[in-house]
Amino acid sequence: MTKNIVFFLVAVLSQNSWAQNQERSVINGKIKANTNDLEGVYVVNAKTEEMTTTDASGAFSILAKPDDTLVFSSIQFKESRVLLAAENFTDLNFTVKLSLVMHQLQEVVVRRYDNINAVSLGIVPAGQKTYTEAERKLHTGTALNPEASTSGMAGGSISADPMFNFFSGRTAMLKKEVEVEKKEFFMKLLEKMFSLEHFVERLQIPLEYVKGFEYYAVENDKFTAILNSKNKTSTEFLLGELAVKYKEMIAGEVK
Repeated sequence: MTKNIVFFLVAVLSQNSWAQNQERSVINGKIKANTNDLEGVYVVNAKTEEMTTTDASGAFSILAKPDDTLVFSSIQFKESRVLLAAENFTDLNFTVKLSLVMHQLQEVVVRRYDNINAVSLGIVPAGQKTYTEAERKLHTGTALNPEASTSGMAGGSISADPMFNFFSGRTAMLKKEVEVEKKEFFMKLLEKMFSLEHFVERLQIPLEYVKGFEYYAVENDKFTAILNSKNKTSTEFLLGELAVKYKEMIAGEVK
């Protein structure tokens, strides 16, 4: 008897889920703007989080239903939200007007969902400081040593090594190594996230300037913070802003 009840409930839930999915149908549309570059604009159904992109003519197709909200976003356009109505699904000329971005990006919202890590799994104790190789050298070379001998040191609470490193310039060198290590890390992360074709074809950076643009990007603290979050959409937005500035710089150098 119990097995029959469970089977009945599973069947009902499955049927409801199937019915809900059947409510949505493909809606075809097109974007228009004061530019010919209409390809690659993100079209996201805010209800289902399904995403697609526009083709070279600005056309798109996505599953949706009335009362769903479509979000249109790209580095060159202002974000636009459209609440769908029933007539949009029968309109053969369903078109969304987008406005070009004419100002600098003011705010980037970063959402993170990576809650699983070494601490949550109990591998590493919570609150424990971790160091890279360069950071470990810097910490060792500048840390105070409470067990230091009192000979030659006032109060005997500071090791001679940090003082020697400071006056010899080794501390400054170790700090520089930490910064270089961070830049190398961000360079590798950037190249892993975006291909060479993305820089050349999408961002229109001349091939011989791509490596220079990567160094330029990782020098920007706001960009490295977004890059480190591994949110590709937010990273691409800010990367596009930096690309515009960088191309203006190299254009000035050519003159």
